[in-house]
Parts: sequence; structure tokens; C-alpha cells
Amino acid sequence: MTPNISVLPNGLRVVTQALPHLETTSLGVWVGSGSRDETEAQHGLSHLLEHMAFKGTASRTARDIAEEIEAVGGDLNAATGVEMTSYFARVLKGDERIALDILSDILQNSSFADDDLIREREVILQEIASIDDSPDDLVFDLINDAAFTAQAAGRPIIGTKKSVSALTAADLRDFLAHHYRPANMVVAAAGAVHHEAFAGHVEALFGGLSGAEALPSGRAQYTGGVRSSEKAFEQSHVMLAFEAPSYLDREYVTGQVLSGLLGGGMSSRLFQEVREKRGLCYSIYSSAWGLRDSGLFTIHAATGKDMMAELISVVQGELQRVAEDGVRAAEVQRSKAQLKAGLMMSLESSGAIAEAMSRQLLVYGNVLSPTELMTRVDDVTDAMLRDFAADMLANAPSAAVIGAGRKSLSLAKTAARPVYQRGEMA
Repeated sequence: MTPNISVLPNGLRVVTQALPHLETTSLGVWVGSGSRDETEAQHGLSHLLEHMAFKGTASRTARDIAEEIEAVGGDLNAATGVEMTSYFARVLKGDERIALDILSDILQNSSFADDDLIREREVILQEIASIDDSPDDLVFDLINDAAFTAQAAGRPIIGTKKSVSALTAADLRDFLAHHYRPANMVVAAAGAVHHEAFAGHVEALFGGLSGAEALPSGRAQYTGGVRSSEKAFEQSHVMLAFEAPSYLDREYVTGQVLSGLLGGGMSSRLFQEVREKRGLCYSIYSSAWGLRDSGLFTIHAATGKDMMAELISVVQGELQRVAEDGVRAAEVQRSKAQLKAGLMMSLESSGAIAEAMSRQLLVYGNVLSPTELMTRVDDVTDAMLRDFAADMLANAPSAAVIGAGRKSLSLAKTAARPVYQRGEMA
């Protein structure tokens, strides 16, 4: 089925996908703004704004918001990313207007009361503390800081205790006015929805928004580096990160196929070599993700601190083999099949469809068809993968290690050495 798209007079885009077999609708507002749009003094503001949107408006208290959506059996939530913030709901067929009215209210009329701000800052401080106790989250923050040093793209989305404690209601209002503009927003719905009626509701509720499109933030520049923490955990964690293409780059999908081949499942090279053959860890995986102007290809694993050096050596050896010897046709086909299956399975979720349509409109200016997405995967060749791997692995990765005590820094430095040089062994 083809999505329906309307552009309101103020520039706000409305996109819907009718799914006649459903009795529910997933809908929301996606904003092309996130943590990378913050100045250093605003660090954590996008995430705080997302929290504060639910704390009351001129006509609704926080309890009113919760009770109104749950009175019709719906649910309401939000999420903050590096480049995008979303506010979304799921309701029964016929209740779309109720959810839209609440979303419109919290995004245009939030009160940002001082007492609510004090309480919610404390909630986020507790959330920050929980991340400090989570090695998976902590090593991810460290690798981003190493890859994009001293840049908004490399800072933790949630902020720090110091930065969050300093944010004010005026900061929230200024950021909202500057970035939450109709040309930088998409309202989407998928499920039991009629486009004309939905677009009409959106125009009635959001038609008063105004303002030119906000200028994009400065370019994210990969720097590379090493980070470590001696903080004690039951296991040591290592994360490698190579500079990778932006999601606007034609090679972005190539990186995703390579990621699946290396660490995308139980048949992947790293899982077979590191876990199945050697028993060095419980899980190991890779991922390739992008921003509009850069990206990262990452590998993450955890093991006992006494086995970390061997794990790093085995991972480096496997990466070197991919760069030098290329890839096998069978493993390429498995990776492509996994990637295509994941894409198609996600399209069986109305929430995932609404998010995908919004993200693609904000990124590409149009919604990509499943056929186009599958073709992009099928077009990746074995030669493209080998060249991609060789180019990427010829550069030293960023590396982060935590939980290995005083050895963490030296292990990170070992992990950060280049594994391949064109024309000679690394």
C-alpha cells in the first residue's frame, strides 16, 4: 500500500498508512531535533524537554494527561535521540482525535512549572545514576565520546548531573521555539486511520504553528580516540568503533550488510569464532548506524577481565581476515536475508511503520517503499563489501574498555591499533 502524504499551509507534513486489518492506530509527532542540536550549556535539554512535556499544560495536569489517554485504553510515550525526538501514542480505532489533542497540547502549551522542573530534574539525575551502574550504557557513552570528542554528537543524550541541574524553564521554552517548527516536524499515523479525517484533525490542532525551518547544527566530525574506566563490574566490556558512512551515503547499506556478516547473529563470524569456538564471551555483536553527516561501525563484547586481551586479539584477527580475504557468498546471502527479514518484520508493527515514515520524510523528503529498501540490500556485492571493509579497517578504530581495573586503559590502547594495512600484514 502507498502512504498518503499531505503538507499543511504552515509546512507541517502529515503522513498516514491505512492498515485495514487493524483495530488500533499508532500515531505521533516526530521532530527533526535532538541532542546534537544542543550547545554545551544546553547538554541534556532535549531529553529534559521530552520529560517535561508530560508534566502539565495550561489546561491539563500531569495526572489529567495520564488519565485521559488511559481512559480510552491508550498509551502515551516519547523518546529522545541524537537527531530526532518523538512523542507517540497508540489507541483504539476512533480515538485518534483524543491522542492528537493531548499531543498538540503538550507540545504547544506545556507550563514548565518550577516545582515540576525540580522534581523531573531529580528523576533524570536518578536515571543518570542508573546508567553509571550499567556497563552496557557506560561503554557506549565512552565510545561515542572517543569517536566524536568535544562535540554534541558524542555527548550522552541524557546529559550530566551538572548540566541537567543548571537547565531552566526559560531554556526549555527557547529550545522549543527554535527547533519545534512545522517544517522540521512530521505527524504520522498507521493502522485504522483515514487520511483525510486525520489530516483535518492535525490541521485544526497544529495549524497555528509557525516559524521557518531551524538551521541544522554544525557538522559531526569523527575524531577517534581511546577511553577507559577502572570502575568495577562483574565483567569487562570492550567496544570498538570505526568511522562509517552517513545514512545519506550510498554505502550506508553496505555497512549494514557487513555488520550482519560480522556480528549480526549466531551464524556471524564473530559469534562463531569468539563464542562458539573459544568460549570467550556470552554474546558479541556489531552494528552500523548513521547520522546525517557521519556514522559508526561498532563491535561490543563482554568477558572476564583475564580473558579480555585474548578476546581483543581474536576480534582483530577476524577483522583482518575480512579485509584481506574478502567475504564468502553464503555468508553475504545470510546477512542480506537477515537484514531484509528485519526490515519486513518491522513493517508488521503499526508503531514501527509510523516511525519509519516520519524518519524517512525528515531524512530523505519522501517515504521509501519496501521494494526500494529490499533493492538497496540486494544491490550490495561481494566486491563492495571487501572494499568497504578494507577502507574502514585501514584506519585505527576508537576503543573503550571498562571493568578491567588498572588494565582497562592499556587494553583499550591495544584494541585501538589498526588491524589492516593495504599491501601488507598489520
